[in-house]
Amino acid sequence: MNNYCVATYRCYDPKADFAKKAEGIAVGLTVGSWTDLPQARKAEMEKHLGKVVSVEVYESEGTERYGDLTIAYPDVNFSRDIPALLVTVFGKLSMDGKIKLIDLKFSSSFLTAFPGPKFGMQGVRDLLGVHDRPLLMSIFKSVIGHDLNTLREQFYLQALGGVDLIKDDEILFENPLTPIEKRVEVCLEAAREASEVTGQKLLYAANLTGPTSRLAQQAKKAIGAGANALLFNVLAYGYDALHELATDPEVSVPIMAHPSMAGAMYPAPDYGIGASVLLGKLMRLAGADIVLFPSPYGSVVMPREDNMAIQHALLTNTPSDYVFEGFTPSQSHDSAAQTSSLVLASSFPVPSAGISPGLVPLILRDFGHDVIVNAGGGIHGHPMGTAAGGQAFRQAIDATLQGRLLQDAAKDHPELQKAIELWGVRE
Repeated sequence: MNNYCVATYRCYDPKADFAKKAEGIAVGLTVGSWTDLPQARKAEMEKHLGKVVSVEVYESEGTERYGDLTIAYPDVNFSRDIPALLVTVFGKLSMDGKIKLIDLKFSSSFLTAFPGPKFGMQGVRDLLGVHDRPLLMSIFKSVIGHDLNTLREQFYLQALGGVDLIKDDEILFENPLTPIEKRVEVCLEAAREASEVTGQKLLYAANLTGPTSRLAQQAKKAIGAGANALLFNVLAYGYDALHELATDPEVSVPIMAHPSMAGAMYPAPDYGIGASVLLGKLMRLAGADIVLFPSPYGSVVMPREDNMAIQHALLTNTPSDYVFEGFTPSQSHDSAAQTSSLVLASSFPVPSAGISPGLVPLILRDFGHDVIVNAGGGIHGHPMGTAAGGQAFRQAIDATLQGRLLQDAAKDHPELQKAIELWGVRE
């Protein structure tokens, strides 16, 4: 019995025969040609042939005509790794006019190569001991060219504000002023000092950089110095680099995936890879415990429907969202029997960029409790200082969970009041 991974494409064309195009893709990206093959050769090549699962055509007055084409690719054609799958289903095809990869599903066999997030959302919560509210994260800003003492001071002020996580700026690379093992040491020392005031645990995601061949070595160096989380620019290095780190037993801390480079791939409606695949399914499959992506609210805006699709991809425990169950009832039954052990741990969603305390009600409305509220300038730019910036966010989260308007809660909290005066409220 063949196992298949399945890709769905949105193809724009005012005149195309989409059924014929789908057949061309199924054949062209697998066996190359079919009708000209001798019958004996067809029998031999059948197991390698792609198959059209469905073709749905959409056209209405005033909108561009498009088709959603779903094609199944036999697992026997590619090795069990994400690069091989992506080259198969969208390598050459990505250059074939207005066509966008909008969904992927995987065979149960393919999924067995991917244990997914090592910690996941629940594991991150367990490390922090926080299960009853959204988490709050702060971002290092203005770090280029600063020494360890400056970094330590900035870290301490962020931690003092009551944040649960602090991450490096993604553009902080290995350098003589703040090498990763040294900044881990000084930042975690500052975390311990702050925890004596706040009573909180804290994760620090140090940015993992350098040549791909040395990433695991760098990760272990950071962990040896006490690192309790890592930040990783996944799309610059590739999903397989993330998968290698996540499955390494010595990389024993949560991995946070940054969306850097994603804007080159998902925003166009008729080209690239859909956000829920790029920043949702593939990040989770490759092992990201925490996934950042642009929010619909702040300075780098992603459409809300894309945010909700990413959230669903990161959190869903419904096997049918990830697993292609086959063409026949028997195949469907066989796959369904296997999927219960293949459900991946959930990845923590982190809508990001331009977040201020006044946006907290919108974030919690859309994402509920299972979200990390992530802020950079919204913490560092607070009129009363960085620590007050974190406190304003915690006050906004608590007020929203209590069902209070932020304006009412601000009467009791000068930190929140100042934040609202500067950035306003969107509820």
